[in-house]
Amino acid sequence: MPEIEIQDGTIQVDASVLGEGLGVEPSHVPELLRRGAITSRCERGIGEDEGRFRLTFFHAGRRLRLVVDAAGRILQRSSIDYGDRALPGALRRPGR
Repeated sequence: MPEIEIQDGTIQVDASVLGEGLGVEPSHVPELLRRGAITSRCERGIGEDEGRFRLTFFHAGRRLRLVVDAAGRILQRSSIDYGDRALPGALRRPGR
């Protein structure tokens, strides 16, 4: 599977991408998702960002943000590690 696959309105992200960005072992990613320990948000671009998606993933004190095009190519990647502090609530709101 490519790192990011977009098909029929569904977006799939390879566990190795999430694991690397969130600081967890990729083999643990499916279970963390099932338990709700990894959460996510997807935003679809409009206007000049049409055809892009901003995917944001949260786990413990980390946030991973990926900006991808309609083909699933990663255009931007960033992660923030807040250490033992809880993620600020503002990070979980759209547009941040």
